[in-house]
Amino acid sequence: MKNFKNTFILVTGGAGAIGSNLVKELHRRGAKLIVLDDLSSGYEDNIVDIKGIRLIKDSISNDASLKKIFSNPVDYVFHLAANFANQKSIEDPLGDLDTNVIGTLKILQHLIKAKGLKRFIYVSSSCVYGNAGGVTAEEAELQPQTPYAISKLAAENYVRFFHKYYGLPAVILRYFNSYGPGEYPGKYRNVIPNFFKTAMSGFPLLITGTGEEKRSFIFVDDIVDATIKAVLKKEAIGECFNIGSDNEIKIKDLAKKINALTNNKAGIKLIERRKWDMIFRRIPDCKKAKKILDFNPKITLEKGLGITYKWFLNLKKK
Repeated sequence: MKNFKNTFILVTGGAGAIGSNLVKELHRRGAKLIVLDDLSSGYEDNIVDIKGIRLIKDSISNDASLKKIFSNPVDYVFHLAANFANQKSIEDPLGDLDTNVIGTLKILQHLIKAKGLKRFIYVSSSCVYGNAGGVTAEEAELQPQTPYAISKLAAENYVRFFHKYYGLPAVILRYFNSYGPGEYPGKYRNVIPNFFKTAMSGFPLLITGTGEEKRSFIFVDDIVDATIKAVLKKEAIGECFNIGSDNEIKIKDLAKKINALTNNKAGIKLIERRKWDMIFRRIPDCKKAKKILDFNPKITLEKGLGITYKWFLNLKKK
C-alpha cells in the first residue's frame, strides 16, 4: 500500500460523495491535504472530523484561490469538482460550462507552471458516451446528450491537449454509477441515495422508464482504490480508463433490494422516462483498468447497499 507521508495533495470537490472518501483514505495514508470545494453539492460534514486538512470553500473558477493554492508545490492533484448532474446542466448550461470547462482549464494553466507535480487525475463521467449502450469500452463512439456530458468531454480534450503539448502527467478516469456513504439524496443526485430516502420514508420508489433498464453500480471504496492506483502506475499517464462494475442489475430489481433492506412495503412506481436518458443497458468494459491499474472491485452490491443503509440510519440519528 502506497504511503503518502509528506506529500502535498489537492482534491477539488473533496467534500463530495467520492471526494470525501478519497480524502479520508489519502489522509489515512499520511498525505497533507488541501480540499477546494464550494459546497454546492458537497457537504462539509463529510470531512469535518478529518484533522489537519485545509478546506477552502470556493469555486474552482476563482483565480485568487487557485493562485494561492499553487503558490506552493503540490505533488498530486485529484480533480473531482464539477457542476454535477445531467438535468441540472439542462436547466443551467452556462453554470455548467463555467465550472466544468472554464474551471478545469484554469486549473490546467496553473498545473503547467506548478513545481514538483507528479500526477494529475481528471475525473470524467460515463455520460460522455451518451446513448451508446451495451458493454462500453473506452474506444466507443462518444455522443454526449446533455450539457453536462458535453462539458465533461470538452474538459477531457483540454486535459489531453495539456498532456500532449506540455507533457502534463495526466490520467483521465470515467466513473460509472458510484454509490455509498457520503452521498446525500436530492433533486440532482443519483438513484441509490434517492431510493434509500424514499424507502426509509415509506413511499413507493419512483423509476423513470420501465424498470427493465440495466445498469451496474460500484461501491465508493472501490472507486477510491482505482483512483489512487491511477497515480501509482507510470503506464497510466496519458491514458483514459473506465472505472465501474461489470455486474449488471435491472433498476426494478435494485429497487426491490432496497425496499427489502429497509422493510418498505410501498413497492415501486413507474413514471415517465427523462427525455435525455434513452439508455436501456450500459455496462463498463474495464479490461484496460484491470490490466494497467490492477483494478479489481471487491465490494458486492449486497454488501455495499448494507453499508450504505447503515450510514443512512446513522445520519437519521443526528
